[in-house]
Amino acid sequence: MLIKAIRNIRPTPSRRQFLIGATATGAGLVVGYHMLGRPAAADTAPGPVNPFNGYVQVGTDNKVTVLSAHMDMGQGCYNGIATLVAEELDADWAQMDVIGGWGNPALYGNLTWGGKVQGTGGSSAMASSFERYRRAGATARAMLVAAAAEDWKVPIGEITVAKGVLTHASGKRASFGELAAEAAVLPVPADVPLKDSGHWTLIGNEKLPRYDSLAKSTGKQDYTIDVKLPGMLTAVMIHPPLFGSTVKSFDASKAKAVKGVVDVVETPRGVAVVGETMWAAIKGREQVTVAWDDSKAEKRGSAELAAQYSALAKNPGTGTARNEGDVDQGFAAAAKTLEASFEFPYLAHAALEPLNAVARLNADGTLEVWGGHQMPDLYQAMAAQTAGLTPDKVTLHVMKTGGGFGRRATPDSDVIIEAVAVAKALGGKAPVKVQWTREDDMRGGRYRPLYVHTLRAGLDADGNLVAWRNHIIGQSILAGTPFGALVQHGIDLTSVEGAANIPYAIPNLRVELTTTDVGVPVLWWRSVGSTHTAYAVEAFLDEVAESRWSFASPC
Repeated sequence: MLIKAIRNIRPTPSRRQFLIGATATGAGLVVGYHMLGRPAAADTAPGPVNPFNGYVQVGTDNKVTVLSAHMDMGQGCYNGIATLVAEELDADWAQMDVIGGWGNPALYGNLTWGGKVQGTGGSSAMASSFERYRRAGATARAMLVAAAAEDWKVPIGEITVAKGVLTHASGKRASFGELAAEAAVLPVPADVPLKDSGHWTLIGNEKLPRYDSLAKSTGKQDYTIDVKLPGMLTAVMIHPPLFGSTVKSFDASKAKAVKGVVDVVETPRGVAVVGETMWAAIKGREQVTVAWDDSKAEKRGSAELAAQYSALAKNPGTGTARNEGDVDQGFAAAAKTLEASFEFPYLAHAALEPLNAVARLNADGTLEVWGGHQMPDLYQAMAAQTAGLTPDKVTLHVMKTGGGFGRRATPDSDVIIEAVAVAKALGGKAPVKVQWTREDDMRGGRYRPLYVHTLRAGLDADGNLVAWRNHIIGQSILAGTPFGALVQHGIDLTSVEGAANIPYAIPNLRVELTTTDVGVPVLWWRSVGSTHTAYAVEAFLDEVAESRWSFASPC
Protein backbone atom coordinates (compact mmCIF):
# COMPACT_ATOMS: atom_id res chain seq x y z
CA MET A 1 0.00 0.00 0.00
CA LEU A 2 2.86 2.39 0.77
CA ILE A 3 4.37 1.69 -2.65
CA LYS A 4 1.09 2.48 -4.40
CA ALA A 5 0.83 5.71 -2.47
CA ILE A 6 4.23 7.09 -3.49
CA ARG A 7 4.04 6.36 -7.20
CA ASN A 8 3.40 9.96 -8.14
CA ILE A 9 6.11 11.53 -5.99
CA ARG A 10 8.50 13.74 -7.93
CA PRO A 11 12.00 14.52 -6.65
CA THR A 12 12.32 18.14 -5.61
CA PRO A 13 15.94 18.82 -6.59
CA SER A 14 17.12 18.57 -10.17
CA ARG A 15 19.65 15.84 -10.91
CA ARG A 16 22.65 15.85 -13.12
CA GLN A 17 22.77 13.30 -15.86
CA PHE A 18 25.48 11.07 -17.16
CA LEU A 19 27.54 11.23 -20.32
CA ILE A 20 28.89 8.19 -22.03
CA GLY A 21 32.64 8.37 -22.26
CA ALA A 22 35.83 6.59 -21.45
CA THR A 23 38.45 7.02 -18.77
CA ALA A 24 41.57 5.29 -17.59
CA THR A 25 41.01 3.26 -14.43
CA GLY A 26 42.76 0.45 -12.67
CA ALA A 27 40.96 -2.00 -14.91
CA GLY A 28 41.93 -0.19 -18.08
CA LEU A 29 39.61 1.58 -20.49
CA VAL A 30 36.02 1.45 -19.27
CA VAL A 31 33.28 2.12 -21.77
CA GLY A 32 30.15 3.48 -20.18
CA TYR A 33 31.96 5.39 -17.46
CA HIS A 34 29.96 8.39 -16.19
CA MET A 35 31.48 11.80 -16.64
CA LEU A 36 29.73 13.39 -13.67
CA GLY A 37 28.20 16.83 -13.94
CA ARG A 38 27.86 16.86 -17.73
CA PRO A 39 24.45 16.31 -19.35
CA ALA A 40 23.77 13.45 -21.69
CA ALA A 41 21.16 14.16 -24.32
CA ALA A 42 20.58 10.44 -24.82
CA ASP A 43 19.30 10.14 -21.27
CA THR A 44 16.31 12.39 -21.86
CA ALA A 45 15.74 12.28 -25.61
CA PRO A 46 12.87 10.08 -26.83
CA GLY A 47 13.80 6.70 -28.20
CA PRO A 48 15.74 3.68 -26.92
CA VAL A 49 18.32 4.20 -24.18
CA ASN A 50 21.95 3.50 -24.95
CA PRO A 51 22.75 0.73 -22.44
CA PHE A 52 26.35 1.93 -22.21
CA ASN A 53 25.03 5.28 -21.08
CA GLY A 54 24.13 4.37 -17.51
CA TYR A 55 23.45 0.63 -17.25
CA VAL A 56 26.53 -1.27 -18.41
CA GLN A 57 30.28 -0.62 -18.21
CA VAL A 58 32.72 -2.84 -20.08
CA GLY A 59 36.44 -2.79 -19.33
CA THR A 60 39.29 -3.81 -21.59
CA ASP A 61 39.83 -6.63 -19.11
CA ASN A 62 36.39 -7.88 -20.28
CA LYS A 63 34.80 -7.15 -16.92
CA VAL A 64 31.13 -6.22 -17.20
CA THR A 65 29.90 -3.91 -14.47
CA VAL A 66 26.18 -3.27 -14.12
CA LEU A 67 25.02 -0.02 -12.55
CA SER A 68 22.10 -0.93 -10.34
CA ALA A 69 19.15 1.39 -9.83
CA HIS A 70 18.61 -0.24 -6.44
CA MET A 71 20.76 -0.52 -3.34
CA ASP A 72 21.80 -3.93 -2.06
CA MET A 73 21.39 -4.25 1.69
CA GLY A 74 21.57 -8.04 1.80
CA GLN A 75 18.35 -8.78 -0.08
CA GLY A 76 20.37 -9.79 -3.14
CA CYS A 77 19.07 -7.34 -5.74
CA TYR A 78 22.58 -6.80 -7.14
CA ASN A 79 22.76 -10.51 -7.87
CA GLY A 80 19.32 -10.52 -9.44
CA ILE A 81 20.02 -7.50 -11.63
CA ALA A 82 23.38 -8.96 -12.72
CA THR A 83 21.52 -12.12 -13.72
CA LEU A 84 19.06 -10.16 -15.87
CA VAL A 85 21.82 -8.39 -17.77
CA ALA A 86 24.08 -11.43 -18.11
CA GLU A 87 21.21 -13.55 -19.44
CA GLU A 88 20.39 -11.23 -22.32
CA LEU A 89 23.99 -10.17 -22.91
CA ASP A 90 25.20 -13.79 -23.07
CA ALA A 91 28.01 -12.85 -20.73
CA ASP A 92 30.13 -15.21 -18.70
CA TRP A 93 28.83 -15.20 -15.13
CA ALA A 94 32.39 -14.90 -13.86
CA GLN A 95 32.88 -11.55 -15.58
CA MET A 96 29.91 -9.85 -13.91
CA ASP A 97 30.03 -7.19 -11.21
CA VAL A 98 27.53 -4.62 -9.91
CA ILE A 99 27.84 -1.15 -8.40
CA GLY A 100 25.21 1.35 -7.35
CA GLY A 101 23.96 3.82 -9.92
CA TRP A 102 22.65 7.23 -8.92
CA GLY A 103 22.05 10.79 -10.07
CA ASN A 104 19.64 10.13 -12.94
CA PRO A 105 16.01 9.30 -12.15
CA ALA A 106 15.32 9.00 -15.87
CA LEU A 107 17.47 5.87 -15.82
CA TYR A 108 17.23 4.77 -12.21
CA GLY A 109 13.80 5.91 -11.07
CA ASN A 110 11.87 3.17 -9.29
CA LEU A 111 9.27 2.11 -11.85
CA THR A 112 6.94 0.64 -9.23
CA TRP A 113 6.90 4.10 -7.60
CA GLY A 114 6.10 5.86 -10.85
CA GLY A 115 9.70 6.18 -12.11
CA LYS A 116 10.20 9.79 -11.01
CA VAL A 117 12.39 9.17 -7.99
CA GLN A 118 15.15 6.67 -7.20
CA GLY A 119 14.79 4.51 -4.13
CA THR A 120 14.86 0.96 -2.84
CA GLY A 121 12.08 -0.48 -0.73
CA GLY A 122 8.89 -2.45 -0.59
CA SER A 123 10.46 -5.49 -2.27
CA SER A 124 10.27 -3.53 -5.52
CA ALA A 125 13.83 -3.82 -6.86
CA MET A 126 13.30 -6.80 -9.14
CA ALA A 127 9.83 -5.76 -10.25
CA SER A 128 11.24 -2.38 -11.25
CA SER A 129 14.30 -3.92 -12.91
CA PHE A 130 13.05 -7.05 -14.65
CA GLU A 131 12.34 -5.70 -18.11
CA ARG A 132 14.57 -2.61 -17.94
CA TYR A 133 17.79 -4.50 -17.23
CA ARG A 134 16.98 -7.41 -19.52
CA ARG A 135 16.46 -4.87 -22.28
CA ALA A 136 19.74 -3.15 -21.41
CA GLY A 137 21.56 -6.48 -21.71
CA ALA A 138 19.85 -7.40 -24.96
CA THR A 139 20.51 -3.99 -26.51
CA ALA A 140 24.16 -4.02 -25.45
CA ARG A 141 24.51 -7.47 -27.03
CA ALA A 142 22.97 -6.27 -30.28
CA MET A 143 25.34 -3.30 -30.41
CA LEU A 144 28.36 -5.51 -29.74
CA VAL A 145 27.25 -7.85 -32.53
CA ALA A 146 26.78 -4.87 -34.85
CA ALA A 147 30.30 -3.66 -34.06
CA ALA A 148 31.75 -7.10 -34.79
CA ALA A 149 29.81 -7.38 -38.04
CA GLU A 150 31.11 -4.01 -39.16
CA ASP A 151 34.71 -4.89 -38.30
CA TRP A 152 34.60 -8.37 -39.79
CA LYS A 153 32.46 -7.47 -42.81
CA VAL A 154 30.09 -10.32 -42.15
CA PRO A 155 26.28 -10.48 -41.73
CA ILE A 156 25.00 -9.92 -38.21
CA GLY A 157 23.08 -13.20 -38.30
CA GLU A 158 26.29 -15.19 -38.69
CA ILE A 159 27.80 -14.02 -35.38
CA THR A 160 27.45 -16.12 -32.23
CA VAL A 161 27.73 -14.81 -28.69
CA ALA A 162 28.48 -17.04 -25.71
CA LYS A 163 30.17 -16.46 -22.35
CA GLY A 164 31.35 -12.96 -23.23
CA VAL A 165 32.93 -13.87 -26.57
CA LEU A 166 31.70 -13.15 -30.12
CA THR A 167 32.69 -15.64 -32.83
CA HIS A 168 32.21 -16.23 -36.55
CA ALA A 169 32.54 -19.41 -38.59
CA SER A 170 35.54 -17.84 -40.36
CA GLY A 171 37.47 -18.11 -37.11
CA LYS A 172 37.19 -14.46 -36.14
CA ARG A 173 36.54 -13.86 -32.46
CA ALA A 174 36.58 -10.98 -30.00
CA SER A 175 35.72 -10.36 -26.38
CA PHE A 176 33.23 -7.76 -25.18
CA GLY A 177 36.10 -5.61 -24.00
CA GLU A 178 37.67 -5.51 -27.45
CA LEU A 179 34.46 -4.29 -29.09
CA ALA A 180 32.78 -2.18 -26.42
CA ALA A 181 34.28 1.21 -27.35
CA GLU A 182 33.14 0.83 -30.94
CA ALA A 183 29.76 -0.62 -29.99
CA ALA A 184 28.93 2.18 -27.57
CA VAL A 185 28.85 4.85 -30.29
CA LEU A 186 26.73 2.91 -32.79
CA PRO A 187 23.05 3.76 -33.32
CA VAL A 188 20.90 2.24 -30.60
CA PRO A 189 18.52 -0.36 -32.06
CA ALA A 190 14.88 -0.15 -31.07
CA ASP A 191 12.71 -3.04 -29.91
CA VAL A 192 15.49 -5.59 -29.53
CA PRO A 193 13.77 -8.92 -28.87
CA LEU A 194 14.24 -10.48 -25.46
CA LYS A 195 14.83 -14.17 -24.88
CA ASP A 196 11.87 -16.43 -24.41
CA SER A 197 11.85 -17.91 -20.91
CA GLY A 198 12.41 -21.35 -22.41
CA HIS A 199 15.88 -20.23 -23.48
CA TRP A 200 16.98 -18.83 -20.14
CA THR A 201 20.10 -20.40 -18.69
CA LEU A 202 20.77 -17.98 -15.82
CA ILE A 203 17.40 -16.56 -14.77
CA GLY A 204 15.77 -19.07 -12.49
CA ASN A 205 18.84 -21.30 -12.39
CA GLU A 206 18.90 -22.65 -8.84
CA LYS A 207 22.48 -23.84 -9.23
CA LEU A 208 23.80 -20.41 -10.19
CA PRO A 209 25.97 -19.12 -7.32
CA ARG A 210 25.56 -15.52 -6.20
CA TYR A 211 28.23 -13.50 -7.94
CA ASP A 212 29.33 -11.97 -4.62
CA SER A 213 29.26 -15.09 -2.43
CA LEU A 214 33.03 -15.56 -2.47
CA ALA A 215 33.77 -11.96 -1.50
CA LYS A 216 31.25 -12.06 1.32
CA SER A 217 32.31 -15.43 2.68
CA THR A 218 36.00 -14.48 2.67
CA GLY A 219 35.48 -11.04 4.18
CA LYS A 220 36.67 -9.24 1.06
CA GLN A 221 33.38 -7.52 0.37
CA ASP A 222 33.61 -3.83 1.24
CA TYR A 223 30.89 -2.03 3.15
CA THR A 224 30.85 1.56 4.38
CA ILE A 225 32.39 0.40 7.64
CA ASP A 226 35.39 -0.83 5.58
CA VAL A 227 36.01 2.44 3.71
CA LYS A 228 39.53 3.72 4.34
CA LEU A 229 40.74 6.91 2.70
CA PRO A 230 44.15 8.60 3.06
CA GLY A 231 44.19 10.72 6.19
CA MET A 232 40.67 9.69 7.15
CA LEU A 233 39.44 10.50 10.65
CA THR A 234 36.67 8.74 12.57
CA ALA A 235 33.91 10.50 14.47
CA VAL A 236 31.42 9.23 17.02
CA MET A 237 28.30 11.12 17.97
CA ILE A 238 26.85 12.35 21.25
CA HIS A 239 23.12 12.44 20.65
CA PRO A 240 20.62 14.08 23.00
CA PRO A 241 19.47 11.86 25.88
CA LEU A 242 15.88 12.95 25.18
CA PHE A 243 14.37 13.17 21.72
CA GLY A 244 13.91 16.80 20.83
CA SER A 245 16.67 18.14 23.05
CA THR A 246 19.27 20.45 21.52
CA VAL A 247 22.80 21.40 22.48
CA LYS A 248 22.95 24.34 24.88
CA SER A 249 26.69 24.18 25.45
CA PHE A 250 29.48 21.64 25.80
CA ASP A 251 32.90 21.35 27.41
CA ALA A 252 35.44 19.37 25.39
CA SER A 253 38.61 20.40 27.21
CA LYS A 254 39.18 16.99 28.82
CA ALA A 255 38.29 15.16 25.62
CA LYS A 256 40.86 17.08 23.60
CA ALA A 257 43.51 15.95 26.05
CA VAL A 258 42.83 12.29 25.18
CA LYS A 259 45.50 10.86 22.91
CA GLY A 260 44.28 10.58 19.35
CA VAL A 261 41.36 13.02 19.69
CA VAL A 262 41.58 15.60 16.92
CA ASP A 263 38.58 17.83 17.59
CA VAL A 264 35.09 18.03 19.08
CA VAL A 265 32.51 19.85 16.97
CA GLU A 266 28.81 20.61 17.12
CA THR A 267 26.49 19.36 14.38
CA PRO A 268 22.77 19.89 13.75
CA ARG A 269 22.17 16.51 15.41
CA GLY A 270 24.45 16.71 18.46
CA VAL A 271 28.15 16.77 19.22
CA ALA A 272 30.77 14.83 17.28
CA VAL A 273 34.07 13.67 18.76
CA VAL A 274 36.67 13.26 16.01
CA GLY A 275 39.68 11.00 16.44
CA GLU A 276 42.52 9.43 14.57
CA THR A 277 40.86 6.11 15.40
CA MET A 278 37.39 5.12 16.52
CA TRP A 279 38.73 3.98 19.90
CA ALA A 280 40.27 7.40 20.49
CA ALA A 281 36.99 9.06 19.55
CA ILE A 282 35.03 6.80 21.92
CA LYS A 283 37.41 7.44 24.80
CA GLY A 284 37.23 11.15 24.07
CA ARG A 285 33.44 11.03 24.02
CA GLU A 286 33.48 9.77 27.60
CA GLN A 287 35.16 13.02 28.66
CA VAL A 288 32.77 15.47 27.00
CA THR A 289 30.20 17.28 29.13
CA VAL A 290 27.11 18.51 27.30
CA ALA A 291 24.38 20.79 28.64
CA TRP A 292 21.11 20.14 26.85
CA ASP A 293 18.07 22.32 26.26
CA ASP A 294 15.17 20.00 27.05
CA SER A 295 12.40 22.58 26.69
CA LYS A 296 10.99 20.92 23.56
CA ALA A 297 11.99 17.35 24.38
CA GLU A 298 9.69 14.35 24.58
CA LYS A 299 9.69 13.29 28.23
CA ARG A 300 7.06 10.54 28.23
CA GLY A 301 8.30 6.96 28.42
CA SER A 302 6.94 3.88 26.67
CA ALA A 303 4.78 2.76 29.61
CA GLU A 304 3.19 6.18 29.96
CA LEU A 305 2.54 6.44 26.25
CA ALA A 306 0.98 2.96 26.12
CA ALA A 307 -1.36 3.90 28.97
CA GLN A 308 -2.38 7.06 27.16
CA TYR A 309 -2.97 5.10 23.95
CA SER A 310 -5.18 2.62 25.78
CA ALA A 311 -7.24 5.51 27.12
CA LEU A 312 -7.58 6.94 23.60
CA ALA A 313 -8.72 3.53 22.36
CA LYS A 314 -11.93 3.87 24.39
CA ASN A 315 -12.97 6.82 22.22
CA PRO A 316 -13.90 6.85 18.52
CA GLY A 317 -10.98 7.21 16.14
CA THR A 318 -10.10 10.63 14.76
CA GLY A 319 -10.20 9.21 11.23
CA THR A 320 -11.90 6.34 9.46
CA ALA A 321 -9.92 4.23 7.01
CA ARG A 322 -12.74 1.88 6.02
CA ASN A 323 -16.45 1.86 6.80
CA GLU A 324 -18.88 -0.64 5.30
CA GLY A 325 -22.42 -1.49 6.31
CA ASP A 326 -23.74 -0.32 9.68
CA VAL A 327 -21.26 -1.37 12.33
CA ASP A 328 -23.25 -0.01 15.28
CA GLN A 329 -26.39 -1.84 14.14
CA GLY A 330 -24.37 -4.99 13.50
CA PHE A 331 -23.12 -5.05 17.09
CA ALA A 332 -26.56 -4.19 18.44
CA ALA A 333 -28.03 -7.22 16.69
CA ALA A 334 -25.14 -9.59 17.50
CA ALA A 335 -25.84 -12.57 19.73
CA LYS A 336 -22.29 -12.53 21.06
CA THR A 337 -19.40 -10.06 21.03
CA LEU A 338 -15.71 -10.50 21.65
CA GLU A 339 -13.05 -7.89 22.40
CA ALA A 340 -9.27 -7.87 22.44
CA SER A 341 -6.46 -5.36 22.81
CA PHE A 342 -2.95 -5.63 21.39
CA GLU A 343 0.03 -3.48 22.32
CA PHE A 344 3.10 -3.20 20.08
CA PRO A 345 6.26 -1.54 21.44
CA TYR A 346 8.73 0.72 19.71
CA LEU A 347 11.13 -1.45 17.71
CA ALA A 348 14.61 -0.60 16.45
CA HIS A 349 15.79 -1.78 13.05
CA ALA A 350 18.99 -3.30 14.45
CA ALA A 351 20.69 -3.88 11.10
CA LEU A 352 23.89 -5.93 11.27
CA GLU A 353 26.00 -2.94 10.18
CA PRO A 354 25.30 0.05 12.45
CA LEU A 355 24.75 3.38 10.74
CA ASN A 356 27.75 5.04 9.12
CA ALA A 357 28.80 7.38 6.34
CA VAL A 358 32.01 8.87 4.99
CA ALA A 359 32.31 12.44 3.68
CA ARG A 360 35.20 14.11 1.90
CA LEU A 361 35.30 17.76 0.88
CA ASN A 362 37.75 18.13 -1.97
CA ALA A 363 39.98 21.07 -2.82
CA ASP A 364 38.07 21.68 -6.05
CA GLY A 365 34.89 22.44 -4.10
CA THR A 366 33.23 19.07 -4.62
CA LEU A 367 31.89 16.67 -2.01
CA GLU A 368 31.95 12.88 -2.00
CA VAL A 369 29.77 10.78 0.30
CA TRP A 370 30.07 7.03 0.85
CA GLY A 371 27.13 5.27 2.47
CA GLY A 372 23.99 3.18 2.27
CA HIS A 373 22.19 5.55 -0.06
CA GLN A 374 18.73 4.01 -0.08
CA MET A 375 17.23 7.26 -1.39
CA PRO A 376 20.04 8.79 -3.49
CA ASP A 377 18.10 11.76 -4.87
CA LEU A 378 17.20 12.97 -1.39
CA TYR A 379 20.63 12.29 0.10
CA GLN A 380 22.42 14.14 -2.68
CA ALA A 381 20.21 17.19 -2.15
CA MET A 382 20.50 17.10 1.65
CA ALA A 383 24.28 16.62 1.56
CA ALA A 384 24.61 19.57 -0.82
CA GLN A 385 22.46 21.75 1.41
CA THR A 386 24.48 20.85 4.51
CA ALA A 387 27.78 21.54 2.76
CA GLY A 388 26.55 24.77 1.19
CA LEU A 389 27.00 23.38 -2.32
CA THR A 390 24.81 22.79 -5.33
CA PRO A 391 23.78 19.16 -5.97
CA ASP A 392 25.97 18.90 -9.08
CA LYS A 393 29.00 19.24 -6.79
CA VAL A 394 28.05 16.13 -4.81
CA THR A 395 29.15 12.62 -5.76
CA LEU A 396 27.59 9.61 -4.07
CA HIS A 397 29.32 6.27 -3.63
CA VAL A 398 26.51 3.76 -3.14
CA MET A 399 27.91 1.09 -0.87
CA LYS A 400 26.64 -2.38 -0.21
CA THR A 401 25.11 -2.26 3.22
CA GLY A 402 24.90 -4.76 6.04
CA GLY A 403 21.13 -4.61 6.44
CA GLY A 404 18.61 -1.83 6.21
CA PHE A 405 14.98 -2.82 6.83
CA GLY A 406 14.05 0.78 6.03
CA ARG A 407 16.63 2.38 8.32
CA ARG A 408 18.83 3.53 5.43
CA ALA A 409 15.93 5.52 3.97
CA THR A 410 15.58 8.41 6.40
CA PRO A 411 13.78 11.58 5.28
CA ASP A 412 16.24 13.75 7.25
CA SER A 413 19.29 11.85 5.94
CA ASP A 414 20.55 11.58 9.52
CA VAL A 415 23.97 9.92 9.42
CA ILE A 416 24.69 11.38 5.98
CA ILE A 417 24.12 14.87 7.38
CA GLU A 418 26.31 14.10 10.37
CA ALA A 419 29.26 13.04 8.21
CA VAL A 420 28.98 16.06 5.92
CA ALA A 421 28.52 18.45 8.84
CA VAL A 422 31.64 17.13 10.59
CA ALA A 423 33.72 17.33 7.41
CA LYS A 424 32.56 20.91 6.93
CA ALA A 425 33.24 21.82 10.58
CA LEU A 426 36.81 20.56 10.11
CA GLY A 427 37.21 22.82 7.11
CA GLY A 428 37.59 19.88 4.76
CA LYS A 429 41.09 19.16 6.05
CA ALA A 430 40.43 15.41 6.11
CA PRO A 431 37.80 12.87 5.07
CA VAL A 432 35.63 11.79 7.99
CA LYS A 433 33.81 8.58 8.77
CA VAL A 434 30.93 8.90 11.22
CA GLN A 435 30.40 5.49 12.79
CA TRP A 436 27.58 4.74 15.20
CA THR A 437 28.08 2.10 17.86
CA ARG A 438 25.40 -0.48 18.54
CA GLU A 439 24.37 1.52 21.59
CA ASP A 440 24.02 4.63 19.41
CA ASP A 441 21.92 2.60 17.01
CA MET A 442 19.50 1.44 19.71
CA ARG A 443 19.14 4.90 21.26
CA GLY A 444 19.37 6.95 18.08
CA GLY A 445 15.72 6.97 17.17
CA ARG A 446 13.81 6.03 14.02
CA TYR A 447 11.72 3.20 15.41
CA ARG A 448 8.66 1.35 14.29
CA PRO A 449 6.01 3.26 16.23
CA LEU A 450 4.33 2.09 19.39
CA TYR A 451 0.78 1.01 18.51
CA VAL A 452 -2.29 -0.10 20.41
CA HIS A 453 -5.07 -1.99 18.63
CA THR A 454 -8.50 -2.52 20.14
CA LEU A 455 -10.71 -4.92 18.22
CA ARG A 456 -14.30 -5.98 18.64
CA ALA A 457 -16.22 -8.68 16.76
CA GLY A 458 -19.89 -9.60 16.73
CA LEU A 459 -21.37 -13.03 15.94
CA ASP A 460 -24.97 -13.82 15.08
CA ALA A 461 -26.96 -16.73 16.51
CA ASP A 462 -25.43 -19.11 13.98
CA GLY A 463 -21.89 -18.07 14.82
CA ASN A 464 -21.39 -15.98 11.69
CA LEU A 465 -19.12 -12.95 11.91
CA VAL A 466 -21.43 -9.99 11.28
CA ALA A 467 -19.62 -6.99 12.78
CA TRP A 468 -15.98 -5.92 13.10
CA ARG A 469 -14.33 -2.82 14.49
CA ASN A 470 -10.61 -2.16 14.70
CA HIS A 471 -9.29 1.03 16.29
CA ILE A 472 -5.56 1.67 15.78
CA ILE A 473 -3.68 4.23 17.85
CA GLY A 474 -0.13 5.29 16.98
CA GLN A 475 2.21 7.76 15.31
CA SER A 476 2.34 8.54 11.61
CA ILE A 477 5.60 7.66 9.89
CA LEU A 478 4.79 9.93 6.95
CA ALA A 479 3.73 13.15 8.65
CA GLY A 480 6.48 15.74 8.69
CA THR A 481 8.46 14.00 5.94
CA PRO A 482 8.70 14.65 2.17
CA PHE A 483 5.88 12.09 1.90
CA GLY A 484 3.58 13.97 4.27
CA ALA A 485 1.16 14.84 1.48
CA LEU A 486 0.25 11.15 1.38
CA VAL A 487 -1.54 11.46 4.71
CA GLN A 488 -5.03 12.16 3.45
CA HIS A 489 -8.14 12.90 5.46
CA GLY A 490 -6.19 12.17 8.62
CA ILE A 491 -5.23 8.68 7.51
CA ASP A 492 -1.63 7.53 7.17
CA LEU A 493 -1.96 4.50 4.91
CA THR A 494 1.05 2.87 6.54
CA SER A 495 -0.75 2.86 9.89
CA VAL A 496 -3.75 0.94 8.59
CA GLU A 497 -2.37 -1.27 5.80
CA GLY A 498 -3.04 -4.88 6.70
CA ALA A 499 -6.13 -3.82 8.67
CA ALA A 500 -8.14 -1.64 6.29
CA ASN A 501 -7.63 -4.01 3.37
CA ILE A 502 -8.44 -7.32 5.03
CA PRO A 503 -10.03 -9.72 2.50
CA TYR A 504 -12.70 -11.21 4.75
CA ALA A 505 -16.40 -10.83 3.87
CA ILE A 506 -17.78 -9.04 6.93
CA PRO A 507 -21.01 -7.15 6.25
CA ASN A 508 -20.45 -4.47 8.87
CA LEU A 509 -16.84 -3.37 9.17
CA ARG A 510 -15.09 -0.24 10.38
CA VAL A 511 -11.37 0.50 10.75
CA GLU A 512 -10.55 3.66 12.69
CA LEU A 513 -7.28 5.46 13.30
CA THR A 514 -6.13 7.87 15.95
CA THR A 515 -2.80 9.42 15.06
CA THR A 516 -0.83 10.60 18.06
CA ASP A 517 1.60 13.48 18.43
CA VAL A 518 4.73 12.12 20.10
CA GLY A 519 8.31 13.36 19.93
CA VAL A 520 9.88 9.93 19.36
CA PRO A 521 11.38 9.72 15.83
CA VAL A 522 9.74 6.90 13.88
CA LEU A 523 10.27 5.32 10.48
CA TRP A 524 9.07 2.56 8.16
CA TRP A 525 10.22 -0.80 9.45
CA ARG A 526 10.48 -3.99 7.43
CA SER A 527 6.96 -4.72 6.12
CA VAL A 528 5.76 -1.40 7.51
CA GLY A 529 2.14 -1.44 8.75
CA SER A 530 1.51 -5.14 8.39
CA THR A 531 4.10 -5.96 11.06
CA HIS A 532 1.51 -4.97 13.64
CA THR A 533 -1.84 -4.87 11.82
CA ALA A 534 -1.64 -8.38 10.37
CA TYR A 535 -0.73 -9.86 13.73
CA ALA A 536 -3.58 -8.11 15.54
CA VAL A 537 -6.13 -8.98 12.85
CA GLU A 538 -5.15 -12.63 12.44
CA ALA A 539 -4.63 -13.36 16.12
CA PHE A 540 -8.01 -11.87 16.99
CA LEU A 541 -9.65 -13.67 14.08
CA ASP A 542 -8.30 -16.94 15.49
CA GLU A 543 -9.96 -16.12 18.80
CA VAL A 544 -13.21 -15.34 16.98
CA ALA A 545 -13.01 -18.60 15.03
CA GLU A 546 -12.43 -20.61 18.19
CA SER A 547 -15.30 -18.84 19.89
CA ARG A 548 -17.53 -19.43 16.88
CA TRP A 549 -17.12 -23.18 17.07
CA SER A 550 -17.73 -23.33 20.80
CA PHE A 551 -20.67 -20.97 20.36
CA ALA A 552 -22.35 -22.50 17.31
CA SER A 553 -21.59 -26.21 17.61
CA PRO A 554 -23.59 -28.48 19.94
CA CYS A 555 -20.61 -30.86 20.13
